[in-house]
Amino acid sequence: MLLVEDDRELVELLSAVFRGDGHVVDIALDGQRGLHLALTRPYDVVVIDRGLPVLDGLDLLSRLRSRSVRTQALMLTAMGTVRDRIDGLDAGADDYLMKPFDLGELRARVRALHRRAGELAAVLRIGAGRLELEQHQVVLPDGERVPLTAREFALLRVLATHPGTVHTRASLRRTVFQDAPSQSIVDTYVHYLRSKVGRSVVRTVQGVGYRLGAL
Repeated sequence: MLLVEDDRELVELLSAVFRGDGHVVDIALDGQRGLHLALTRPYDVVVIDRGLPVLDGLDLLSRLRSRSVRTQALMLTAMGTVRDRIDGLDAGADDYLMKPFDLGELRARVRALHRRAGELAAVLRIGAGRLELEQHQVVLPDGERVPLTAREFALLRVLATHPGTVHTRASLRRTVFQDAPSQSIVDTYVHYLRSKVGRSVVRTVQGVGYRLGAL
């Protein structure tokens, strides 16, 4: 999960609590960093404070949704009018919790979002085909099933989790191929994926990197 919050004391408390509950937690102390992480790494849940420096929570979430990032999102806010709640939900929040909040309630809401994320994440759409996460395979539009290696799967999952994002080779290397000596391994595995399931599955953005294509 990703925690985007600028109150350092609250960050320390919540990250300790969530990790104690078994979650893997990344932290961003401002909205711009939160946006970068949410666009480049796959998360089940993101918890976003509305009043963030650099980029506020509403704008952050709106940008994620406009880029087709569907990560389950809970917005924290000290603003509790009906209009504020409507604005948060319209921006793409899946849940909304006012500060000060009960820690037990927050934990329960995060657990619920994780369950929902698990239900939604069993399959990721790739045009008319799909990526089945439990089976580590692609199902082509004609129904043919194509098994993937662990790294082929990891690369395609990152692309399919953020279908509107253009990923640089450097970011894909950091996310998927941490032990690789060079960025060329990204090109190699893009070639493998295209050979297995079709050239259109990964699109090249000249001078930038790769993004999800279609089947």
